[in-house]
Amino acid sequence: MESVTGPPAKMAARREELTPMLSQYFSLTEEYDDALVLFQVGDFYELFCEAAEAAARVCEITLTQREDSTGTYPMAGVPIDNVAPYVETLLGAGYRVAIADQVEDPAEASGLVDRAVTRVVTPGTVVEDELLAAGGNTYLAALAPAPDGEEVGVAFVDVSTGEFRVTSARPTVVQDELNRFAPAEVIAAPDLDHAFDVEGMRTPVPDERFEPSTARERVSAYVATPESVLSGTAELRAAGALLGYAEYTQGVDAGGLAYITRLTRYDPREGMRLDATALRSLEVFENREGGDAHTLLGVVDETSCALGRRELTHWLRRPLLDRERIEARHDAVEELTRLSLVREEARDLLRDVYDVERLVTRVSRGRANARDLRSLKATLDVVPELKAALADVECDALRERRDALDDLADVRGLVGRAIHPEPPIEVTEGGVIREGFDDDLDDLRATERDGREWVADLEASERERTGIDSLKVGYNEVHGYYIEVTNPNLDAVPDDYTRRQTLKNSERFYTPELKRREDEILGAAERADAREYRLFTEVREEVAAAAERVQRVAGVLAELDVLAALAHVAVERDYHRPEFGSEGVHIEAGRHPVVETTQEAFVPNDADLRERPFAVVTGPNMSGKSTYMRQVALVVVLAQVGSFVPARRARLPVTDAVFTRVGASDDIAGGHSTFMREMAELTDILHNATEDSLVLLDEVGRGTSTADGRAIAWAVTEFLDDEVGATTLFATHYHELTRLAGDRPGVQNLHFAVERDGETVTFLHSVAQGAAEASYGVEVARLAGVPGTVIERSRALLEDGLPDEGRETVTLEAFAGGETVQNGHGAANGTSVDGGDDPVDDSGGTDDPDGRIGSSASDSPAVDGVPTTGEGEAASEAAAALEEIRGLSIAAMTPLEALTYLHDLQGRLDGDD
Repeated sequence: MESVTGPPAKMAARREELTPMLSQYFSLTEEYDDALVLFQVGDFYELFCEAAEAAARVCEITLTQREDSTGTYPMAGVPIDNVAPYVETLLGAGYRVAIADQVEDPAEASGLVDRAVTRVVTPGTVVEDELLAAGGNTYLAALAPAPDGEEVGVAFVDVSTGEFRVTSARPTVVQDELNRFAPAEVIAAPDLDHAFDVEGMRTPVPDERFEPSTARERVSAYVATPESVLSGTAELRAAGALLGYAEYTQGVDAGGLAYITRLTRYDPREGMRLDATALRSLEVFENREGGDAHTLLGVVDETSCALGRRELTHWLRRPLLDRERIEARHDAVEELTRLSLVREEARDLLRDVYDVERLVTRVSRGRANARDLRSLKATLDVVPELKAALADVECDALRERRDALDDLADVRGLVGRAIHPEPPIEVTEGGVIREGFDDDLDDLRATERDGREWVADLEASERERTGIDSLKVGYNEVHGYYIEVTNPNLDAVPDDYTRRQTLKNSERFYTPELKRREDEILGAAERADAREYRLFTEVREEVAAAAERVQRVAGVLAELDVLAALAHVAVERDYHRPEFGSEGVHIEAGRHPVVETTQEAFVPNDADLRERPFAVVTGPNMSGKSTYMRQVALVVVLAQVGSFVPARRARLPVTDAVFTRVGASDDIAGGHSTFMREMAELTDILHNATEDSLVLLDEVGRGTSTADGRAIAWAVTEFLDDEVGATTLFATHYHELTRLAGDRPGVQNLHFAVERDGETVTFLHSVAQGAAEASYGVEVARLAGVPGTVIERSRALLEDGLPDEGRETVTLEAFAGGETVQNGHGAANGTSVDGGDDPVDDSGGTDDPDGRIGSSASDSPAVDGVPTTGEGEAASEAAAALEEIRGLSIAAMTPLEALTYLHDLQGRLDGDD
């Protein structure tokens, strides 16, 4: 981001001539030169010069001119009481925002009011409620390499809740963690040489923040002995730099980050691996369009409060691997499904729980008002009732959480005694502290109240004494209390009245007694307001001292909310408790948890992958292959989250990772084709999957030539079956892969059933053993609305073959299966012209004994597998083309370059040059 904060050169050159206010402004812009400074002037935050022009352009606010002794320069401002949407817009445009508030009462200032930056708002350090998603997290991350370069330390903090986590691992694992947490902002050590893919803003920070000694000093302010929590220099550097940057952004009145009481080191291996590709393809948090509708989170999120929504998101991001912990959650969910009255009472109570994690953050930072404290008390008031509701639960998981609930009676009592039940928003204008809490305050309020009552009675008594029926008693902030008499009645004014103000039609007076009462009232009110504010801050500080206890209660409330929500989902959606074993995946009548909510009827399907854990899944498009594969994965994920699952019965192994290679698109900006992205995802799977993993593959190899694609798909299948042993579902239109089931005991064929009546095709969406008979691509095209003439021509070509100017005629059905048919008659390798025969022969063996999957069986001569019509020029041209193709650097070509080359090559082979 180009700097737009400093003064124009002509103004900087005459710095001594700037007005005091502008000089103060530009001093702050120099100190915070990486941010736009919003400078408080009265009720507005103002920006000047180039910063004003930038803000006006981005926020679409009016750009005005200011003129003073310095000259004329641009100026723009936003109201203080509605600053949040403008800050959000500036953050979205890539700016950081420094808030410079008046830190001195203008009435007490002698000269220029003192201003200071009270906080720096960045994408990863937002604490304002208006800029935060309810029930979500906003993370800031820091990265630092280990001395040996083998591992990278990564730390995450949510400044709005106090959550702080740190770990270290190989770069690929750290990339997964960045994908899980999706930080809004990232800072990195200067010696980090690994390029991580992050969507959040990358923020440069001073190198010294990552110095081990500096980092240790910073972490020591929160943990007495950092080595007792952190493992290695990389974690120390990441954690220390993160804390230093977070403190910097919170400004002078943040009171430190004392509410960060949970510095937690975790091991990524303790949770199931769900990388960005898996989360995206399984639509755990976002659908394919990037929205949050029709996602797994959306289906199972029946939580009652923001605490629970955040906790459920954590659970879905990191399903458990510890079977004992998983089954403990299942025990709790099961008991809550049985105890319907307990479950619903708990859910009702939890609806009254505020987001106390963020509340206690504001309390600790000295930014909470009296209403925040009352909200905290309202939440803590729920705790005794919730404990009573759970009094008779039996499973250990629920009893342990019930017993861990601290009702914080001391904090509840303090807030209840001190804070008015319905306090005003402002804490400096009185009405915050309850009567009876402080005797001195009560005396001051009584003096003020008695004086006002005397003044209220004064008007009637003075009318009676003077005989002036129009006499009025009033008050204004400039002149204080007064007695107003209209001009026609001035002759009746008593001698003890002293003139205070002359108006057009009347005169205002005061009496010695009124003046004495005025001093008494105003003095008592001023002293009462000051004492009340002091008492409020003392109460707030006492509550802040209990921050760690409040956070522990919040954590328990969050877990209880998730367990109750999962039990509610299980009852409402007919989910059942999964079992765990080592035999493999076995699901009876499984359903896709999201898809079933969008359809009136959903066809359940079994998945038995115990004896043959590799399934080749065939069938036409739209038949349900992808849905089937995803539902198996989602059942596994939900089971290890601790949820019941959408199936009649499920017996599962503990799965260490779910890998998916489902769908792909071009990365044109990065110069990666669809096929290149597909291969990159496949590479990650083949390198990292284990025998305890679940792998979903959909149409691997379709992004390249048919021969290459089939060869890759075949080799991948062999590798996963021989070398990895992962439970795998492989959906494909390469029917050759179904031959593998004949000679590999770990491979089975599954297909989706179809009914065909003439030209009418009905997808049954039910899975069955064996391979599909056909792909029904033309029928799918007809259902999609492709014009009838195209459909009829497609059928004709499918049956008669593809004419090619006297060369051999290749039927499309045979071409799809890798077979070459001459003149449209006969079939190679026993495959019929219409493709209706099962490609697996009766003996169970392969009809490709030489292992040349994808080669053409033809009497025509060929050059390296390319069919030709004879000798001479055509063969020579084909051979030359093949040599040229072998020399290409495909990975370095953009999609457009590849298409251009292919077009030129086709023209040369057709003789167009």
